[in-house]
Amino acid sequence: MIIIDGSEGEGGGQMVRNSCALSLVTGQPFRITNIRAKRSKPGLMRQHVTAVEAAAAISGSECSGLTVGSPDLTFHPGKALAGEYHFSVGTAGSTGLVLQTVLMPLLLAAGPSRLVLEGGTHNMLAPPFDFIERCFLPIINRMGPRVSARMARHGFYPRGGGRIEVEIEPAQLTPITCSERGTFEGASALAAYCGLPSEIPMRMLERARKDLPDWIEDSFAARKLPEDQGPGVILMLEARYGNVTEIVSGFGQLGVPAERLGKTAAARMRGYLECQAFAGPYLADQLILPFVLAGGGSFTTVKPSQHLRTAVDIAKRFTGKSVKLIQQIDGGHLVSVT
Repeated sequence: MIIIDGSEGEGGGQMVRNSCALSLVTGQPFRITNIRAKRSKPGLMRQHVTAVEAAAAISGSECSGLTVGSPDLTFHPGKALAGEYHFSVGTAGSTGLVLQTVLMPLLLAAGPSRLVLEGGTHNMLAPPFDFIERCFLPIINRMGPRVSARMARHGFYPRGGGRIEVEIEPAQLTPITCSERGTFEGASALAAYCGLPSEIPMRMLERARKDLPDWIEDSFAARKLPEDQGPGVILMLEARYGNVTEIVSGFGQLGVPAERLGKTAAARMRGYLECQAFAGPYLADQLILPFVLAGGGSFTTVKPSQHLRTAVDIAKRFTGKSVKLIQQIDGGHLVSVT
């Protein structure tokens, strides 16, 4: 059994999700202790419990310690089976993070699967649905499987109530090389909101427009959603290239000025535009599992985050693969799986 100290490295829920996914693929049981020990609310949160429940449901796995607030979890994996599954986080907990837990095992299952996930689609500390659909899944589809996703309903924090539907056609993951972004194809800024005054998303857009002067006027837009899907607001800055798309988000937060959120998002997007790396920091985190399970491949990214280093450490412990982070002359890093 693999023993993991959940307080090490990044120390967040990613360790639980990635461990469940890798356990199902490799057949190795694990125990993780001190889960999220350094967080203000340590232990498993509702979305982590749902993610583990989903992993167990698609495979007949057995686990203990699976309660909200639990600091320890033991997981004995079964075998992931293709099928139709419906999981509800029950709060605004991220549907995307639940998908992250079960996607890799179902990509390698014996037949197609369909997932319906209900909960949060646009909330803090998790990639929004748009990022999953347009940044992450296109890379997965280049590796052999075919995965499509649609959002039937938005779900903002704290209300939740969102719904996404995912279709999975499995295939063996093929190693690929992702070092070039390709030709720049365009950029856009969208502020989606509901249940809030329109001046809030407009102030976010105005600040982002000021800090991204090269973006054309028509690329900035606001979209009002039905009132019952909020309240909430998110600013999404998108840069599209021939081989990759990057989306940077700014989530509305109580007490944080709209201008500050727009400024922070624009600064992060400028950082990506000014470097040559293929993957931004959040895409890099999510590429570790598929690249390791493909048994090879490489991609370039910006300065490795603690999230990325922790994902690499967990992947190496379950698979024994060599994952190297090699700094490049331009300041970026090459992530190579051998």
